[in-house]
Order: sequence, then C-alpha cells, then structure tokens
Amino acid sequence: MDLLKGKTLLVTGVLTPNSIAYHVARLAQEEGANVVLTAYGRVRLVERLAQRLPSPAPVVELDVTDADHLAALPERIGAHADRLDGVLHSVAYAPPEALGGNFLTARWDDVAPAFHVSAYSLQALVRAVRPMLAPGGSVVGLDFDASQAYAEYDWMGVAKSALESCARYLASYLGRDGIRVNLVAAGPLRTTAAIAIGPGGDEAARREGQRWHAKSPLGWDDQEFTPVARACVALLSDWFPATTGEIVHVDGGAHVIGDRPGVPVTATPPSAGS
Repeated sequence: MDLLKGKTLLVTGVLTPNSIAYHVARLAQEEGANVVLTAYGRVRLVERLAQRLPSPAPVVELDVTDADHLAALPERIGAHADRLDGVLHSVAYAPPEALGGNFLTARWDDVAPAFHVSAYSLQALVRAVRPMLAPGGSVVGLDFDASQAYAEYDWMGVAKSALESCARYLASYLGRDGIRVNLVAAGPLRTTAAIAIGPGGDEAARREGQRWHAKSPLGWDDQEFTPVARACVALLSDWFPATTGEIVHVDGGAHVIGDRPGVPVTATPPSAGS
C-alpha cells in the first residue's frame, strides 16, 4: 500500500525480535519508509537486528535520560537523513523495586527512573528532534491502558498515566506546527519486558495473555505483534491528518469490558486473523 512511501521515521526501543518496535520498523519499511533505529547501550545487538529487517537500517546510540545524547541526536540522525516525518517512542523502564507488588514499599529513588524513562522521555525525545520534524509529522508512543490498576504493574502503571497526560500536552503545543501526537495502548504481548514484570516470569505472562483473551470480545493473541504494529504505522502515515492527543486501543476490546465472572480462560489464544 506504500502508506509511508518517502517518509523517514525514527524508531526507538528495538532490543529483540519480540520488541513491538522491531515489528513497527519492519512493517514501516514494508510500507515504504526509511527507518533509523536508536540503541540504548547494546548498540552491536541492535545493529545485528537492524540487518534482519527487510532493508538494513542505520542505528544511532541514545540514552533518553542523557542530556548529551539528546543534544547530539539531530547530528547523529543527520548522518543518515535530512529530516524526520515520524517518531516512535517505545521506551519504558521501572526498577524491580517499583514493580511486582512493591507499590507500598517503593521509595522515590525506586520510582523516579520509571517516570524519567517511561513518561518524561516522550517530551525529551520530541524536544530533541523537533527541529528535524517536518510539518504534518507524527509522534506515536506505546502505552498500556492506565485507567485501571493491574496486579504487579504498580508504579509503571502510574508512569503510563503520566505518559498519557504528557502526550495530550505535547499534542496541544505541537498542533500549531502541524505535528500530531498519539498513543497506541496495546494489550499484553509476550515481550522481554512483560516477562520481567513480577516473579512469575514467562508463565505469569502466559496466564495474563490467556486472561486477556477470555475477556476480549475479539480475543487476544499475546504472541501476535502485527495488529499493534499496523496501528502504529497507520498513525505515522497521513491517513489520520486530524487526529491528535488520542489513545488508540489495540487490545481485542478488553478495555471496554468490565469483570466477567464465570467466563472461562481459554487455554489457546486465537491464531492470527481468526
């Protein structure tokens, strides 16, 4: 369809093939975009992943909490592109002390990194690349529904609430430049980050995926990344020219459903496209 033909995107957050950002980068290239990736720390790892995309993508180092990195970002991107048409913010982190049922015991030193990396960095990233963002550009951030409290998500959930508010304020200030800012709230996917939440690891993440599938009107497959990637690509394209400050839920519809006592948990999530 060439939704992104001729556009250049900055994609943050690629770390493994099970990163949502990796699938967004892949689909964006398939839709005609030029993609620049960022890497936090593990630059060689991200460079290897960049070679697995449909077209090899350049990688620039970026720690979103480092003022020097942010100041140097336009120059680093400039080595590969003269402008940006879109940015994917796919960065989040909270220390173990702020997750896994530790809400009441977490101290500010435990909580502060969650806000810095998971919420404030959206503003910091956009501010850094704003001189390169073309009118009509689009910023898309990855979210997880912050309207409810989820077991063990704790201060990351609070940080996501801050991210949602940050996106609304950015939308209000950047609209005058023709720049849109939206979030995609994905259902739980079996990412490395999801598996690291709480003590249950992969088994706990699998059970959460099953619970989400049982609750969702459309069902939910926690190993199928394409629906979320498609939503991000659509918002990064020109197909939503008058949409900003929005949260698009890609979660099988679970966010509109209250508790459903007696609904059995389905052991096998639906296959893609079912």
